[in-house]
Amino acid sequence: MAAKKNQNSARKKSPRSRQSRKRGVMVFQRKNYTLLVACLALITVGYVIMRMENEVDGFISLYVAPLVLLAGYLGVIYAIMWRPAENEDSSA
Repeated sequence: MAAKKNQNSARKKSPRSRQSRKRGVMVFQRKNYTLLVACLALITVGYVIMRMENEVDGFISLYVAPLVLLAGYLGVIYAIMWRPAENEDSSA
């Protein structure tokens, strides 16, 4: 019994206790999700316009759709990497 009490007290003092964790902290903000959804829609539009033109050598399927897809995928990367600027004044 005494050994179990010592183990339980050791667990409570660990740095990963519930008190040390921040609850409710979101990794992404609303802007991240908005950009992500918009860029996923852009990727979908790129594939749709690529399929609309049934010609292999068509202008839209060769030039426009790949640029739209590239913009969509780059936008997804930006949406994942974006963070708000940290204020240096608050630390001083």
